[in-house]
Amino acid sequence: MRERFTADLKAAMKSGDKQRVETIRMIAAGLKDRDIEARGQGKSLSDDEILALLQKMVKSRQESLDIYEKAGRADLAEKERAEIAVISGYLPQQLGEAEVAEAIKAAIAETGAASIKDMGKVVAALKAKYTGRIDFGKASAAVKAALSG
Repeated sequence: MRERFTADLKAAMKSGDKQRVETIRMIAAGLKDRDIEARGQGKSLSDDEILALLQKMVKSRQESLDIYEKAGRADLAEKERAEIAVISGYLPQQLGEAEVAEAIKAAIAETGAASIKDMGKVVAALKAKYTGRIDFGKASAAVKAALSG
């Protein structure tokens, strides 16, 4: 993935796409921060951790986008939309609602979860298989509903 960021940054610089250059540089800076943090713990970042970082960036921009739209700041909202589009291009295709429901059922069966106390096991199993492909905020609520109902 790191090579892809570097290659895309070079291509964006050559084409003069300032928004894309800014966004990829922001991703690289976030990665560098996480690398330094991980190096202090004696490990390096995996692709799953990079995907989790990208998801977090998208979520943060989505929250900012909502705030800007409510405040009537169309210029800032458009900038956030552009950043979301660039970052999302690096994320794998998100699972649909039906696919998420199937994944949750499979994870519950796989972990043998029987009650809400087992929610952590189910979410951990989902994260192991579907990092970057599921919104875990929504998935956690669905797991809770499945285990309590």
